[in-house]
Order: sequence, then structure tokens, then C-alpha cells
Amino acid sequence: MNGRTRSDIYPGLEVAIILKKDQRSGKLTHGVVKDILTSAPYHSRGIKVRLEDGQIGRVALIEG
Repeated sequence: MNGRTRSDIYPGLEVAIILKKDQRSGKLTHGVVKDILTSAPYHSRGIKVRLEDGQIGRVALIEG
């Protein structure tokens, strides 16, 4: 799963996200989803989420 479909993502899921500052490098940040911020059912660059540690980014990979 690639993180572009909202129905695949839920609070408590382990994911890898790309932070805004890391978009050029593609560096991934790992964490657990706290909130889903994208309301659309699909987003081409990934669903935007807030991790439990407060970081916000788009889901690149679903890990768990």
C-alpha cells in the first residue's frame, strides 16, 4: 500500500511520511498516525497525517 488512499490509513497505524522540508531529498520519517488531515478519499502525493509526536507530512509507505 502506498498511502494515497484515505481508507487505508487510520489512527494507530505505523507509517513512513515525507515532511515538507524533506520533499526534495525524499527522506522518510517513521511514526504512528494520530490524526488524518486530508479529507479527500484519494491524494496523488499521499494522504496528509499528523504523527503522535506532532510531525505532519504525507504518507509515503504504510508499514504496519
